[in-house]
Amino acid sequence: MALMRTHACPGMPAPAWAVAGASPAAGAAAFPAAAAAAPRAAGAAVFLDKDGTVLRDVPYNVAPRRMAYAAGARDGLARLARLGLPLIVVSNQPGVALGRFAPEALAPVRRRLARLFAAAGASMADFLYCPHHPAGALPAYAAACGCRKPMPGLLREAARRHGLDLDACWMIGDILDDVEAGRRAGCRTVLLDVGSETEWRAGPLRAPHYVARDLDDAARLLEGEA
Repeated sequence: MALMRTHACPGMPAPAWAVAGASPAAGAAAFPAAAAAAPRAAGAAVFLDKDGTVLRDVPYNVAPRRMAYAAGARDGLARLARLGLPLIVVSNQPGVALGRFAPEALAPVRRRLARLFAAAGASMADFLYCPHHPAGALPAYAAACGCRKPMPGLLREAARRHGLDLDACWMIGDILDDVEAGRRAGCRTVLLDVGSETEWRAGPLRAPHYVARDLDDAARLLEGEA
């Protein structure tokens, strides 16, 4: 699986990277057919955090065998698939900067994630991640960047790639940094109140539009807004 350079961090020595996936139709025969989708709103998409939102949170995990759905995530993905919107995963992966794993280790993660989406009857349109951390052990990735959430670089890069209208998009995540990234990008936001947020730093950009119990509950909210 190739790695694709993004443009979320112009001028940074180590810009954001994203695992480049095939087009949504590629490899479809290997997976169950996606659920019948509703008509797609022009330029809209759903951005999803990975750990704690789609997957059970296992810190710094890159072992595909340890990747499992978070509570409510399988049903939530199935429900989101029926909305007919692209589902795009945007994830901070500071383990790269901290020297815990190489960027190449995220290619199998992407493949496993795509299979989990497919098993739920959904399709993952893209997977973008930020490898940076200001306190990183590797100088090439030790930086404050524009792609690490709560900054909106990953969402803006996804919008550039997929021709999205960020004002029509949603950001769903389990911590307020996800909410802030979404609001900075102009998206509507849903916070999953699953116990992941521990700091609760307040601010106008950190107030979610909605709060949900899990991804399935969030998907029901989006159904009501469709």
